[in-house]
Amino acid sequence: MFTGIITDIGTIAHIEQRGDLRVTIASAYDMETVALGASIACSGVCLTVVDKAPGRFMVDVSAETVSRTANLWREGRQLNLERALRLGDELGGHIVTGHVDGVGTVVAISPDGDSQRVSIKAPPALAPYIAAKGSIAVDGVSLTVNSVEDEADGALFGLNIIPHTAAETTFAALTPGAEVNLEIDVLARYLGRMEQLRA
Repeated sequence: MFTGIITDIGTIAHIEQRGDLRVTIASAYDMETVALGASIACSGVCLTVVDKAPGRFMVDVSAETVSRTANLWREGRQLNLERALRLGDELGGHIVTGHVDGVGTVVAISPDGDSQRVSIKAPPALAPYIAAKGSIAVDGVSLTVNSVEDEADGALFGLNIIPHTAAETTFAALTPGAEVNLEIDVLARYLGRMEQLRA
């Protein structure tokens, strides 16, 4: 369980192809406080720490995870990192599970005051779960949806990225055409399932 408040920007230092991908991520986290088996959200993907060394930790990324997430599994790629929520922690964002629901594409980025207005195209399966003023996790970052436009091939939704968020996440390097991991609000997911069963 996570909150979508990013606490470090990591970098993929090495990838080894085994049965799965063994990914080494460089991080400023104090590895003395990171347990083997701990969960860390990596750009919105909940992964298990399988090994660690000073300044880095290792995770195994299955073929299933690679197939369902954005194109980010390459050396040098920066990742938004968040350690798992602990009881008593401040819930500054929203409840994020680290289970990616789909991949979106950045359509446009434009200045909006001191912020950046970002438009993202979501796939059709996620369109019913995205609502204006609702929450969504984009590459693991908890954000508020400003607007939604339904289209035949999905939904186009808008976000504002304030300077602080850009500076503390990988969003400072975001460009049109980039793929991003999307996780819909967990409440919307359960409400959608209830509606399916009611029909």
